[in-house]
Amino acid sequence: MSSFVPGLQFSRDFYTQEVRPVIAGVAHSAALIGPGSEVLAFDTERSAVRGWGPRVVVFVPEGSVGEVTASLAEALPRVFGGYPVVVGEGGVRVVEPSVWLPGRLGFDPLAGAGVLDWLSVPWQRLAEVTGGEVFHDGLGVLERVRSVLRWYPADLERYVLACQWRRVARLESFPRRCGETGDDLGSAVFTASLVGELMRLVLLVRRRYPPYAKWVGGAFARLSGTAELGEVLSAAVGAGDWRVRERCLGEAVERVSVLHGRLGLGPAVRGGGAWGLAEALAGGVVDPVVRGFPLTGSVDQLGGCAELLEDPVRCRAAVGAVLGL
Repeated sequence: MSSFVPGLQFSRDFYTQEVRPVIAGVAHSAALIGPGSEVLAFDTERSAVRGWGPRVVVFVPEGSVGEVTASLAEALPRVFGGYPVVVGEGGVRVVEPSVWLPGRLGFDPLAGAGVLDWLSVPWQRLAEVTGGEVFHDGLGVLERVRSVLRWYPADLERYVLACQWRRVARLESFPRRCGETGDDLGSAVFTASLVGELMRLVLLVRRRYPPYAKWVGGAFARLSGTAELGEVLSAAVGAGDWRVRERCLGEAVERVSVLHGRLGLGPAVRGGGAWGLAEALAGGVVDPVVRGFPLTGSVDQLGGCAELLEDPVRCRAAVGAVLGL
């Protein structure tokens, strides 16, 4: 039997048994949030092959980082559960909220979140901060932050969904057009791209931040009530004929349209397809600033380059430049 313990449970046990007793007298918050497969529960035995160990982010008042870090470095065991204990990057990190939050997100949500803030944060990072687990919130900051970032405000939700439907609409005819010209490989490639966009769309419709590419399929599979849609998407990707792909993709778009209609943002647009839904959502935006944006979307929809998405400063600059913010 496997002895692998999921990272979330492992870190929870580590905080409870080892970290908390050392800093019990210090006002702090502690959580497993931020980067790492274990934060979103996508860790497996393979995750533990390299660089694995107990991780906790400890938030302390301003000016306390050095003292708390020194106390933990002196008192914590060198090994926990068979893995080395590291005080610092990749292990137990002691940080100030006003430093860590802007470093991950590009802004401090404790001060509120504006349009540029929302649209310039990658979905993966929003998932990292709202996912994981808060072990203790003595500073009263983490639950506030997670509440602020739980989901988009109404107009921005409409805008992001409109942009995602537009992405689907632009790809929708390509598998058929490639197939009609005898380009079966091109048809298959566009089908796979379209399936990826539809999975992200379903996550957004269900108000889940899509994780980065490697985990999108896993996140989609975890959603309740999507098994039949998943089968249709799998059939589209696995089809050896463009006509079968087209039929499966058409059924998938119809199913997602119906699912979208349950949001209460407007009825499913039958006949108008992805283009009609994009237009209907964009037309429902009330905020005149957001209403005037081109349908380029959030930073994930604007560009999928990892070198962009991993740098909050570049994310804000890119979105700000495109949207004139």
